[in-house]
Amino acid sequence: MLSPMDPFPVLRITRDDLIPEGSFAEAQAAFLKPDPAVVAELNELLRSKKIGVVAHFYMDPELQGMLAGCDWEHIGVSDSLKMADRGGEMVEAGCETIVVLGVDFMSENARAMLDAAGHDSIPVYRVAVDEIGCSLAESAEKKAYGAYLTEGSQTPDALHVVYINTSLVTKAKAHALIPTITCTSSNVVQTVLQAGAQVEDVSIFFGPDTYMGQNLESMLRAYEGMSDEQVKALHPAYDAAKIGELRKRFHYFEQGNCVVHHMFGEDVVTRVKEKHADAFVTAHLEVPGEMFAMALDYQHEGRGVVGSTSNILGFILGKVREVIESGSDEKLQFVLGTEAGMITPIVRQVQQILADAGTDRSVDILFPVASDAVAQTADTSLPIVPGVAAGEGCTTAGGCATCPYMKMNSLDALLALCRKIGDATPAELEPFEPKKYQETIQGRTAADLGGEPILHMRAFQQTGELPKALVDDIQSRPGKGDSAHP
Repeated sequence: MLSPMDPFPVLRITRDDLIPEGSFAEAQAAFLKPDPAVVAELNELLRSKKIGVVAHFYMDPELQGMLAGCDWEHIGVSDSLKMADRGGEMVEAGCETIVVLGVDFMSENARAMLDAAGHDSIPVYRVAVDEIGCSLAESAEKKAYGAYLTEGSQTPDALHVVYINTSLVTKAKAHALIPTITCTSSNVVQTVLQAGAQVEDVSIFFGPDTYMGQNLESMLRAYEGMSDEQVKALHPAYDAAKIGELRKRFHYFEQGNCVVHHMFGEDVVTRVKEKHADAFVTAHLEVPGEMFAMALDYQHEGRGVVGSTSNILGFILGKVREVIESGSDEKLQFVLGTEAGMITPIVRQVQQILADAGTDRSVDILFPVASDAVAQTADTSLPIVPGVAAGEGCTTAGGCATCPYMKMNSLDALLALCRKIGDATPAELEPFEPKKYQETIQGRTAADLGGEPILHMRAFQQTGELPKALVDDIQSRPGKGDSAHP
């Protein structure tokens, strides 16, 4: 066992090899070499049955390795923002079924967006019969979040900015109470700023992710200290004083977090600074304040990034290209401050960059996890796997290896479902469908009403402005809520 101050596990990437250092990295590397026979079977099942697959970056490396080995074009691995959109694109291209590899709110979002696009006849399936939950999404379903939104509904010109990682029924009940738009970690800053630009004196109620809320408030404080010219570069409607006014009307829920990002705290920061001070640092916007502050400092120096999974991937790829093209001998070492499943797209795309450049350079990915964030197995060929015995992959010593909910999406489960599709009866496949949410709220189904905040976000993504219907809703409500809660 490593001591708390030993270096983190490292996966060294070359153009044609993976060199792990530490048991956790060894487990990750082992999963990245898929069995060709299994790849061939999965590929044929998807192609012959016209099944589109949308998966989150946090799928385990074994499953992602298999998907990357397939040449079926309708496989998409992305962050939650793009998953539902990719499903729609696959249907437009001829796919007759969509399988979602993620937690349940992701399949619900995919179902809602297909319905909104007129594709309600296209089946959407999860790979598990059991519920695939999410600690963060569940925090928005508690009475405390309802009380928080009730407070917001009693505030004039209030807008609820809800993280997309929540259920459809949460979005529906929230939207019935207070005008709501969804966001992701990649667009939340611009969503907040644009709301303040379009709605004078808007009050923002963000949730449920507490760490992201704290970090957003910290970013707004940082913007207050910038020059007016720097602030206008972020958004032309603002100067430093106006940012300060918006910050005073920014609220965040204080009782919600994700088990994956919860452990990236002070111990991880200390180990990075003492053992990996020359590394580039990446951090998801959901990590605790200590990790966020360090990564933000690195970002200001051009040596790090704070953002979404897509932002993290883009930074790593961009920095690798930059260093190689410049001819610099700078060491390419990156601290991966998010879920370990991100390693699969990183490996694939970094190896492509190295191969295209014809270079013998290597890239190191550091996993900021504790040495005991691994578990022993009875398999002699793979005796150590990511995750502690309790299954969450998190330890108080600092670091979180994997998301226990995402890992309910297994390769075996995907293969079993694909074999059923087209042969099983609708009744046999029904348990794999997303929740239907047929209850009505304000005369609309929860699925319909819950999809509206997502459509507001999609409109914002396309035009750069909050849709008129949402702005009118914000300005027309009197700010007198009732006791309803999500």
